[in-house]
Amino acid sequence: MSALSAKRTILVVEDDRDVREAIAEVLSDGNYVAVPASNGVEALERLRAAPVMPCVILLDIMMPMMDGWQFRSEQQRDDSMKDIPVIVLSAGADASDVAAKMEAAGYLRKPVALERLLGIVEQFCESEKD
Repeated sequence: MSALSAKRTILVVEDDRDVREAIAEVLSDGNYVAVPASNGVEALERLRAAPVMPCVILLDIMMPMMDGWQFRSEQQRDDSMKDIPVIVLSAGADASDVAAKMEAAGYLRKPVALERLLGIVEQFCESEKD
């Protein structure tokens, strides 16, 4: 993995395969490296095994095995990953409140507006011009 891709790697934690794949495709088209995880357990495993940490985590709330709340709690306790910004993905009207309670860096409402997705990711990951 090149230094550039390390600064453009995004962990996508979403249990809906279609949503996860659509987000990954949009990120890939924007020259980001999307690392998929279908729940919080898988996300933690991917982070602990990662050769480089992602620049941001896109985190769904409602997932089986380990939901977004549980993942975020575990992430905040782990010094190796606690500083990675999290963007909450939520279909709920209270997405901004959830993000605030989770101490997330922001939120995206589902269905995700693709331009907004790329815009918010750019705030945390280096652009290709950097």
